[in-house]
Amino acid sequence: MTAHRLCAVIPVYNHGATVGAVHAQLAAQGLPCVLVDDGSEPGCAAALDALAALPRTHLLRRGANGGKGAAVQDGLRAAAELGYTHALQVDADGQHALPDAAAFVEASRARPQAVVCGLPVYGDDVPRSRLYGRWLTRVWVWINTLSADIPDAMCGFRVYPLAQALPVIDGTHVGQRMDFDIAILVRLHWRGVAMVWLPTRVAYPEGGISHFKGVRDNLLISRMHARLFFGMLARSPALVWRRLAKGPRP
Repeated sequence: MTAHRLCAVIPVYNHGATVGAVHAQLAAQGLPCVLVDDGSEPGCAAALDALAALPRTHLLRRGANGGKGAAVQDGLRAAAELGYTHALQVDADGQHALPDAAAFVEASRARPQAVVCGLPVYGDDVPRSRLYGRWLTRVWVWINTLSADIPDAMCGFRVYPLAQALPVIDGTHVGQRMDFDIAILVRLHWRGVAMVWLPTRVAYPEGGISHFKGVRDNLLISRMHARLFFGMLARSPALVWRRLAKGPRP
């Protein structure tokens, strides 16, 4: 059986105030970390340099800001080059319930060929606009997979099996910014990659830094949905056949 070697991949863009705590919580659980500096300002870059001096921490520095998706993709490639077979994608802003990382790792070990995906559980702090946007994306993802297999495609807390994820990011269009999380999950679904869903709390701390740009990122996401829709049309016979082969849900 192939060894299961997992690290965390953390895209960072000016999260100097929060990335240290994120790294510390993951390191306390024994997880090696690949930090990807996506063109951060000097203060954050210095914080990352300090973290890179810690054990089992690798820092990858991009020359300029390219977006969350670009940073994650570079981090996944770096993880594979370092000999890891799986990568836990984690945001640097402290929104994710990092104690849940242990459950994600165990689920990945139990089903190493599957993507282990976070199913967000929101509190009263979630912005209403985020909820509405997620519902719209959920409908588009259902259309573009001809299924309800993906209940949430926007949560950036998930474990990728690199043998399945890297051919997708290297061979198809998966977006460079906030459209990445959606595109890669839909394209993995098209390839028949299994998915495991784990409920996890997502917080929106007061004063937290969000790099979601309403107009730009919603336009990118809309374009990605359109691109995926035409991809779905080309694959629709196979997707329908797969759906029929599964039979009715119990």
